[in-house]
Amino acid sequence: MEIERKFTVKSLPEHLEQYPFHHIEQAYLNTDPVIRIRKQDDSYYLTYKGKGLMAREEHNLPLNEQSYYHLKEKADGNVISKKRYLIPIDRPEFKSDYKASIDHIGLTIELDIFDAPFENIIIAEVEFPDQDMANAFIPVDWFSEDVTNNPEYHNSNLSRKKV
Repeated sequence: MEIERKFTVKSLPEHLEQYPFHHIEQAYLNTDPVIRIRKQDDSYYLTYKGKGLMAREEHNLPLNEQSYYHLKEKADGNVISKKRYLIPIDRPEFKSDYKASIDHIGLTIELDIFDAPFENIIIAEVEFPDQDMANAFIPVDWFSEDVTNNPEYHNSNLSRKKV
């Protein structure tokens, strides 16, 4: 189960270059249900995603390079490429009524900076172990709008967007 919230950003964090990152390219074989292929650095995956916005079923299967490029030729719409930075939140903040079952949990912001034709889009995603924690999470100060429930910001919908 994937449980994540998505945000637009007001500004990029300082010293972005200090964080690890991945180069990601992905394409969609289907968008309902979502069947995606992804190249992340030198790894390749086929992913199935169920319905949902904040929480949904997700299954990843490894692919080899040859299979990835074979399937990429069959993909519909835009191929999406982006740089994903992994930024730790060592002390995430939560609403006062949230009682975590653990004293301390570190979360990671996955900051996606898209390449053309979506170079004006920057999205921050945070994944959570459960929906209660996701709902109680207080966004970091450089986040802007919570777009978790806005399907426009799903990569599968970007893949179908006319550019």
